[in-house]
Amino acid sequence: MSDTAGDKDYISVREFREAEGTADWPVLSNGATTFFRTESFAMSARLVHAIAGLEGVGEHRPGIDVRADGVTVRLVTVAEDWWGMSRRDVELARRISAVAGELGLRAEPGVVQSVDPVVIGAVDIDRVRPFWLALMGYVIRADSPEEDIVDPRGIGPGIWFEKVDELVVGRNRMHIAVWVPFEQAEARVAAAVTAGGRVIYGEAAPAWWTLADPEGNEADVATSMSRD
Repeated sequence: MSDTAGDKDYISVREFREAEGTADWPVLSNGATTFFRTESFAMSARLVHAIAGLEGVGEHRPGIDVRADGVTVRLVTVAEDWWGMSRRDVELARRISAVAGELGLRAEPGVVQSVDPVVIGAVDIDRVRPFWLALMGYVIRADSPEEDIVDPRGIGPGIWFEKVDELVVGRNRMHIAVWVPFEQAEARVAAAVTAGGRVIYGEAAPAWWTLADPEGNEADVATSMSRD
């Protein structure tokens, strides 16, 4: 994820898309993203090393996912009043595409996607939000604090709270599972309960606990224990 912008170089998605050299960088929900396919993990590492060597990249760091078959790179500018594209992202997209080309790699923008955000309906968002902050280990998104919370590490999907008129009736037909290290699970459950939630199913612990927020929206805290 890019670091906080130091100047107001923010641009719209359209401006980013129309800028020269960004054709291989579709803008998804969490930034401009592309994929460079490689033949080995070693080549993937070489590309990351080349990106890390770009001048100024430490001040505006891309999000990078490294796999044996390629590297996914995401660019986004995050500031107190902005979460989106900037002119610095345009410049960095061009430079990353250039160093990839020097390694004989080409972008495959058609394979990227994002699943983000998870949308949770709530009658009283202010009452529900603390539970999800505690459950997920997330933080409030600075530019939309009334609606969104995000993973401070930029890995998990964001959560968006949508105002609804009625409380959920009965059990959810779908909910999410938050996997944590076993040693952290009980503390995470306790934090979520302190923030207004309740445990509605604990018989499977320590494999998982099912919790509900103050309005009945459900989620699991899960571990790999007792699954052999």
